[in-house]
Amino acid sequence: MMLKKVIQNNPQGIVFRALEFTKKTHVGQTRKTGEPYYIHLEAVAETLLEWNMDEACIVAGLLHDVLEDTETTYEMLKKEFSIEVADLVNQVTKFGIVKYRGVEAQAELLRKMMLSLAKDVRVVLIKFADRLHNMKTLGALPPQKQKRIALETAEIYAPLAYRLGMHRLSGTFEDLAFPFIQPKEYKKLLKAVGQKYGEREAYLERVKPVLYEALAKNNIEAVDITFRAKRLFSLYKKLYKYDMDLDRIYDLVAFRIVVKNIEDCYAVLGIVHSLWKPLPGRIKDYIAMAKPNGYQSLHTTVFCLDNKITEFQIRTDNMHTQAENGIAAHWLYKTQPNRRQDINELIKESEWVSRVKEFNENEKAENFIEILKTDSFLNRIYVVTPQGEVRDLPYGSTPIDFAYRIHSDLGNEAVRARVNGKIVPLNYCLESGDIVEIMRQKGKLPSEDWLLFIKTHSAKDHIRQTLNKKGKRLKNRVRG
Repeated sequence: MMLKKVIQNNPQGIVFRALEFTKKTHVGQTRKTGEPYYIHLEAVAETLLEWNMDEACIVAGLLHDVLEDTETTYEMLKKEFSIEVADLVNQVTKFGIVKYRGVEAQAELLRKMMLSLAKDVRVVLIKFADRLHNMKTLGALPPQKQKRIALETAEIYAPLAYRLGMHRLSGTFEDLAFPFIQPKEYKKLLKAVGQKYGEREAYLERVKPVLYEALAKNNIEAVDITFRAKRLFSLYKKLYKYDMDLDRIYDLVAFRIVVKNIEDCYAVLGIVHSLWKPLPGRIKDYIAMAKPNGYQSLHTTVFCLDNKITEFQIRTDNMHTQAENGIAAHWLYKTQPNRRQDINELIKESEWVSRVKEFNENEKAENFIEILKTDSFLNRIYVVTPQGEVRDLPYGSTPIDFAYRIHSDLGNEAVRARVNGKIVPLNYCLESGDIVEIMRQKGKLPSEDWLLFIKTHSAKDHIRQTLNKKGKRLKNRVRG
């Protein structure tokens, strides 16, 4: 256990003190499983450690229920640990106070999660770790409660984890919820795929040596070659498109090839295609154009050994870590406080978080959930500054939108744009992964014509305000 190792390395440290504190304050409390309550808190901390979270987050994970379930106060936590820890625990505690039931409760929970993301993403990650262990022990609860919690997990926690790039966690949430939401379908599918999984894995074991030999001939070192089975709930959803025919699911078990760098990714793609004929229309380059949640990988489907259709995913080690853990992966590479702040700023500035802040609490709960499940989450792109900083923009954004995203002065004074080293028009549509550089002319005013093609409301507002201040009467009445 990682938690045990952390404590052994620093037996009098803050993590040890937090564990002792939580054992003392939760003394006599048990869970529905019959275990002492602190077992759950240790499990939460263990998960946060697996995600490489910082010390304050680990401590808050151990203490996340003390304000709600014990006599401990915020001031006590602040004195015993730190303001940072006390604030994290306080924010997590607020999730437990739900004023509504049904869809209204879901809307309230989702709103709270979004507002927490806008303040400190670690709060939501603690809730994720908390829910993960609760789902693993869900069988101890009454059936009615099981279904309610499972539905909430599948409909709110899983999609949000996915939007944060935490694919493995999102899939785990769905798979843990599946048997409680649709028990008959779960048992039926489990029985059907059991033999298929075994057959596919045995087949892929035959393919593996062929791959290793081909890579070695081309002097490419694979960090790892594995195969991953498609998640049950994801498979269940996909089967609906194919008349529940398992033989039409090509990625039931797929190859995953992890290499050292991007150049090797494309080289491996070429090697795979030289070995086996690719299936038309099934090659996807998510490296050049990452998914809105940051996922990067090359996907291809080929007629493999014995002419069997097989999917391959090719990525670097860093891409793999990002694909598995999403936003949590950033703590692995950016452990300094100022770098963590960069991550929080990226989340905070995301338009889909901003929209939650502006959402009228009197609006219908159903509308709120629909907005968050569709428009607010979808159609995002991630572009990069010349300094390597990522900026989140709506699909269809232009260099002008990007410039205003950086600073209003840069937007106002923009005269030219360079994307991936090439000069482009100011109305050029940006794509995920683009490196964007803006050239400016000091003292220049924005053009009213920009209102005809820019995408972001903030850029439009800045342009209107600047022109109005300078006494420029707007000719065009552009809505939006």
